[in-house]
Amino acid sequence: MSAITLAAQAVALDALAQLGAAMGHLPGAHISLSDIFPNQLDVSLHDDLGDFETWRQALGVAADTVTYTVRTRHMVLQTRATFAGATIRLSGYAPALVLPEGEAGS
Repeated sequence: MSAITLAAQAVALDALAQLGAAMGHLPGAHISLSDIFPNQLDVSLHDDLGDFETWRQALGVAADTVTYTVRTRHMVLQTRATFAGATIRLSGYAPALVLPEGEAGS
C-alpha cells in the first residue's frame, strides 16, 4: 500500500489540468503520476520525435538540456521542465536508426 494519498499528488494533478486548459493543442501523450515522485508528471511520446519537440518548445525548455541515448532498438530524448509547480519529465521514444549491415557511421 502506498504511503501517500491522492491529495499528496494534487500539485501534479493541478498541473495536468492546467496543461490541458492552456496547451490543449499539444499532441496526445502517455501521461502518468507516481507515488514515488508525487509532484512529477511523466509525459512520454512514442514513435514521433516531432511530437517531443512540440512539447519541448511549448514548455519553454532549452534544446541544450535534452539528453539523447540509444538503447538496443530505440532512441530516447529526455528533459525536465517545471509547470504550475510540478516537475514535467518529458521523454520521446523512436526506433533507432540502423545502418545496413557492413556500413559504418561516419
